[in-house]
Amino acid sequence: MRKSTAGILCLCIASAVFARPTTAPATSQEAATGAKNKDEVKMPLIFKGGYDTDPRDRGRPVVLIAAALKVPDEVFRETFTHVKPAGPGSGGPTDAEARKNKAALMKGLAPYGVTDERLNEVSNFYRYSRGKGEMWRNAPAEGYATVRDGVVTGITITNAGYGYSSEPKVSVTGLEAVELKSALAYGTDFKRNGSVQQIAVVAPAAK
Repeated sequence: MRKSTAGILCLCIASAVFARPTTAPATSQEAATGAKNKDEVKMPLIFKGGYDTDPRDRGRPVVLIAAALKVPDEVFRETFTHVKPAGPGSGGPTDAEARKNKAALMKGLAPYGVTDERLNEVSNFYRYSRGKGEMWRNAPAEGYATVRDGVVTGITITNAGYGYSSEPKVSVTGLEAVELKSALAYGTDFKRNGSVQQIAVVAPAAK
């Protein structure tokens, strides 16, 4: 089941805050504060990982596919058990096999409002070859921490990214001891599905 992106409980120390995606480098309030506090610096965030999948899915980003189709993870997962993927080096399924697989998918997904056109669109977007070292489509998140006197006073997400199937590990450049917790948002928009919705400072806010 997809992890909820709301209700994250964490111990916030000092002036730790939650951050949500923004389209600008900083808010006007942050800009004004930065002008007054010359000792305040912006340290880049480092994002690592975030592409784990459930062992049952054999590398398929089911959380992303299911969200894009607007069906529960378990519904897609169960439906896919009726699909017979082509074996390695086979060159792909035959036309007959492809039709049979499509019929199996539509039988399980059509009751949830999934159309043949949408299934094709989602399948094509997330199709990739692990054997060739490929990764499904994604874009890394970006952001920075506002630091004053060695204390993290704020977190700003400048680019929420997309395509994360699990929460990436986030740290602050030069303040690796500061623990951050990210939360993801999923939905039908490919460029927002699996994006970083918020980042919280867990502990400590100071190095």
